[in-house]
Amino acid sequence: MKVAYFSPMPPERTGVADYSALLLPALGRKLDLEVARRGRRRASRAADVALYHVGNNPDSHGWIVDALRHSPARRPRVVVLHDFVLHHLVAGVTVGRRDGHGYLDAMEREHGVVGRLLAHGVLDKRIPPLWESRPEEFPLAGFVLQHATGLIVHSRTVRALALSAGFEGPIWVVPHPAWPVPAVDPELVATGPTIGCFGVVNSSKRIPELLRAFAGLRERHPAATLLLVGPTSPGFDLDRRLQRLGLADDGLVRESWVDEQRLWALMAGVDVCVNLRHPTMGETSGSVIRSLSLGKPLVVSDVGWFSELPGDVAVKVPVDGREVETLEAALELLLAREDVRSTMGTAAAALARREHDLDRVADLYAGALEQAVGGRAVGDAVLREVSEAAADVGISPKAAEAGEIARRLAEVELG
Repeated sequence: MKVAYFSPMPPERTGVADYSALLLPALGRKLDLEVARRGRRRASRAADVALYHVGNNPDSHGWIVDALRHSPARRPRVVVLHDFVLHHLVAGVTVGRRDGHGYLDAMEREHGVVGRLLAHGVLDKRIPPLWESRPEEFPLAGFVLQHATGLIVHSRTVRALALSAGFEGPIWVVPHPAWPVPAVDPELVATGPTIGCFGVVNSSKRIPELLRAFAGLRERHPAATLLLVGPTSPGFDLDRRLQRLGLADDGLVRESWVDEQRLWALMAGVDVCVNLRHPTMGETSGSVIRSLSLGKPLVVSDVGWFSELPGDVAVKVPVDGREVETLEAALELLLAREDVRSTMGTAAAALARREHDLDRVADLYAGALEQAVGGRAVGDAVLREVSEAAADVGISPKAAEAGEIARRLAEVELG
């Protein structure tokens, strides 16, 4: 089976480019892949199926959406939905290309007359851009879903959102693959306990709440250090916040963009990883996957995909009126209890090996693409082989193992 593969690739500084650089070698051992050059609108006629990686960045994914929209109707089109909220992407490929009518039509198609009126307000500069102020209220995923014949998603959360948006094709839940941990020496940025936060520094990553919780924590743990790694979003005044909380000169270490090798070294050197999110765009987190692989205890927001993480690997903080208080208590627990950190870290590494193993993910991808091409015939053949194999080893339909087999089949839309 020949697969046309559309994705941003390194050296682009995007999580999806890193994702594809990881996945492609493993998937290429199972399928015949043709990686599309950036800007190409059509796959070769020999391709049996086209795979489109779609995220929210119009610079990285605008050309991929163009290719999806121009794909022949007869060819199966599987979209890997890295984000569900695609408002910024849609704005980029319409308003960003001086196609205001395209933006108006997209808003009306998914949100009715009210959506169109709001879009007019944006274009007339009467209200702030919705892709900056309220994107989660207007996901605009239908702009992409209408062209897909199947979806690959990384969470049950996004699967449910796609179904609620009216998508009727098959949806395969495939975990985000885990990177192999490179041989790096941990880089220690402080002598005391260190809390690491990796990714873009902005309000949606709950950095204001994290800084307030850490400032309270330092009153009892003056040797603790907060490491922030990642670029600061335009308009987010980090320095002012640090000054106000007394963290500008002590307690915080700041790094902007770092290369992959140094990222692993810095992550390996922290005691706890924090990855908060609200609102969520339906994304998974590459830095969380790296943290799992390194066996680091996690603190995450109790939203979206992050809520699906097992409780033995992550402390989940609700986004409510007591968020800062709960976050501070979670950090207090993990800094004070080395045994808790060790237990959670062991469970995290086991989860990465079990659920996020690269070869397992590549197998799930291959199965999804085969089913996209072969449809029901492939599904029936797989179910028949699984049933025969279970019977051969004495597993009855009422056995506990049968329930686990059914759960695994459901993950790939076969049960």
